[in-house]
Amino acid sequence: VTVAESGGGLVQAGGSLRLSCQLSGSITGRYATAWFRQAPNQEREGIACINWTGSNRKYGDSVKGRFTVSNNNGQNTIWLQMNGLKPEETAMYYCAGRFVPYCSDTWSTLQGYDFWGQGTQVTVSP
Repeated sequence: VTVAESGGGLVQAGGSLRLSCQLSGSITGRYATAWFRQAPNQEREGIACINWTGSNRKYGDSVKGRFTVSNNNGQNTIWLQMNGLKPEETAMYYCAGRFVPYCSDTWSTLQGYDFWGQGTQVTVSP
């Protein structure tokens, strides 16, 4: 599976960005995808998860109410709409996935993901 993120860039504090994650390759069956981010010298943080049908979604506490994860119902594109961005959310944003039908209780941990993208940079200016 190949993962390609896009949509990152520079935005002012309070602004919005929409990230995209395109999956390609041997994707069969059910899967869940998640967005993570990693700022310099920080641990990678799970911020949102969605299963392949979009029926199951989970968010990290830091982004609830501001970020929305969505997909095109198993057609291998996942989006992350980010509103109200803050300077401390400057980071590299990654898309990852694993072949499970739902976002499990451990979705925000790094272990267990079958595929990862290279990331897209988001910079939020004060």
